[in-house]
Amino acid sequence: MSTPDVPTRGPARPGPYVIAGILLIIAIAVPLFVPAYALDEPRLAGMPFFYWYQMMWIPVTAALVGASYWLVTKEDRRRREAVRTATGAGEKP
Repeated sequence: MSTPDVPTRGPARPGPYVIAGILLIIAIAVPLFVPAYALDEPRLAGMPFFYWYQMMWIPVTAALVGASYWLVTKEDRRRREAVRTATGAGEKP
């Protein structure tokens, strides 16, 4: 016996996924462009720019990845809620 195909998510909006992708591209591509930060000056607490610039990208990348995750999960929740509302599964007796 087969079960009917019931969608678990509604239609996707491309906006959140595009924005999340752009944030992830920034987090990956900018640190890979080494000529932009292959410098000794300016120093921060005696540390060459090359090192502290890379260290600065650790929390920035974490924030960008976190924002991407938040956007995608928010869109997923919206899509699941759209199906629940359409099928009446979200209603309480």
